[in-house]
Amino acid sequence: MRDTLSRSILTLVAMLAVSAFAPIVRAQPGFGDDPIATVRAVARDSSVAPGATSVIAVVLDHEEGWHSYPPRELMDGPEGIVSFLISTSVEPTLPAGVASGAMRWPEPKMYPVGAALGGDGSEEITVYEGEAVILVPIRIADDAEIGSELGFEFLVTAQSCDDSVCRMPEDYQASLTLTVGEATAAAEDSAALFAGVDQAWIDEALGASTDAPAGASGSRSWFGIEIGSLGIVGLALGGILGGLVLNLTPCVLPVIPIKVMTLSQHAGENRMRAFSLGLWMAIGVVAFWVGIGLPVAFAAGFTDPSMIFGIWWVTAGIGVIIAAMGVGIMGAFQINLPQKVYMVNPKADSPQGSFVFGVMTAILGLPCFGFVAGALLAGAATMPTGQIMTVFASIGVGMASPYLVLSVFPKLLNFIPRTGPASELVKQIMGLLLLAAAAYFIGSGAIGLAGEIKGDVSLLPWWGKMLHWWAVAGFALAAGIWLVARTIKITPKAPARLGAAVLALIVSGSATAYVAGATIDARNNFWVPFSEESLADARADGKTVVIDFTAEWCLNCKALKKAVLNVDPVKSMLRSDDVVAMTADLTSSKAPGWQKMADLGQTGIPLLVIYGPGGEPWQSNAYTSDQVRSALAATGGETRVSAR
Repeated sequence: MRDTLSRSILTLVAMLAVSAFAPIVRAQPGFGDDPIATVRAVARDSSVAPGATSVIAVVLDHEEGWHSYPPRELMDGPEGIVSFLISTSVEPTLPAGVASGAMRWPEPKMYPVGAALGGDGSEEITVYEGEAVILVPIRIADDAEIGSELGFEFLVTAQSCDDSVCRMPEDYQASLTLTVGEATAAAEDSAALFAGVDQAWIDEALGASTDAPAGASGSRSWFGIEIGSLGIVGLALGGILGGLVLNLTPCVLPVIPIKVMTLSQHAGENRMRAFSLGLWMAIGVVAFWVGIGLPVAFAAGFTDPSMIFGIWWVTAGIGVIIAAMGVGIMGAFQINLPQKVYMVNPKADSPQGSFVFGVMTAILGLPCFGFVAGALLAGAATMPTGQIMTVFASIGVGMASPYLVLSVFPKLLNFIPRTGPASELVKQIMGLLLLAAAAYFIGSGAIGLAGEIKGDVSLLPWWGKMLHWWAVAGFALAAGIWLVARTIKITPKAPARLGAAVLALIVSGSATAYVAGATIDARNNFWVPFSEESLADARADGKTVVIDFTAEWCLNCKALKKAVLNVDPVKSMLRSDDVVAMTADLTSSKAPGWQKMADLGQTGIPLLVIYGPGGEPWQSNAYTSDQVRSALAATGGETRVSAR
């Protein structure tokens, strides 16, 4: 518990230590120091027939004196050290029509704990050194075209240490191509890599595969949106939209005309100069948001940042800060940055000056949109580094775009609302929505505290875990009603009144509808609390066990559960007599699910795990209804459901 708390606090400090120009987020081979390991992929067969199986060896070669660490389930050593280490992982990207199964990892060796990990050589941990061979079984589709070539990509992430230093985790990539055709063995010099591989093991390993194997580890989601090659575009567009909305906050909206007029005065009548200065200012705004995102990405490279929300007072504290900001925006008091910040007044008559001008513009808006950081942490904590930076950079693009457009077309400033009743209304609505966000975080923290006292959040009554959600809906409803009432009083114009009514319906209606549906799901909950004893008993009875690792503060988890697990056809399968659906609630740092997740080699949520009667469990951080059904079929769950 003490180790978990310490790591979580260190993670929080890393997130808050914002540095706009950190030189590197995550070490990559070929960037900075030379890599001290290499990865290659070797196929047992150079060609494979349609419908046949084969094996690919992913070989991690360490330089002499260096070692990395095995998956969590193979780790052994002092608990305080082992829990901090980063396991080696392999993420395959498979061609269409190819399925993979459970990988076979080599047995690690014991190694003295050196000074790099705070040891003196008297204790040992499990490591990989020299050549580590990870075997990946594959099955080719029955309808694969003869003569076609199948391209495989493997992403290997490993943390390497020697006796005196540990490097940051490094990503290595390997690829190979197989031909579909008559089965042909590969070169004999690679045969040693596949010693001990027999067809029985391949069949057993592929029994835990799915029709969409990439979803088991490589796919991620953000608030329920699956991120793929096209999904990343939707993620960026969502970030841009969010950045545009931030310009409506009372700290930003009134100063937009002032900032744009300053640029216009420096540019004079020169339209190209106006565009150039506006572009540099926009780049400055984007740079600010990239700087905000770097610590989050940096922390994500070492551990799961979402762990900080498992500390109840951290989550509740974020809510208290957001509540204070909401009350302040509504006029109870003024929220200001230190006076020295306001004294920084860069001259925007050059590219460098306009860039700093843009950075300061974003910084001065912090009192109004600093609350965004809390919500972003909750959503971005489970993302890979590239996706985290996509979110923050796209928010910057959205916030910066009005400055660029208005610097070229300053006459559009006439359409921007000035201070007055409308501006005050914006402040009031923003304040109410901030109070809704505060209710979410404070409620999550309170549930975490209750879980600390009871030992497991799952033991709390269902209605107790819904109270803060109704507070969220109440503030959203109040915001909608106030928006309509004040708009009617401020203006007699029908379009403005209609727009306010539509916006109020969207905000208040969607929040109320979600909470009402979540309340019904909670009241009719069919998920049972996770415990190792319950898992062992269910598996001993030959049942398929589905474990949903979730938390009250994990919006991704809630979105996936509501969209996939609590709706048919998956819901009907999970309620079968032969399937046991369990919830491992991680809202409390004392929850038993934390240790189970570590045993599975996972570091964060969302996470869904499906145990069949035998073989390795199926695991996924993001999933669709079809993928869950395929996993149940592979583990035997769907077969029994269909036979009822």
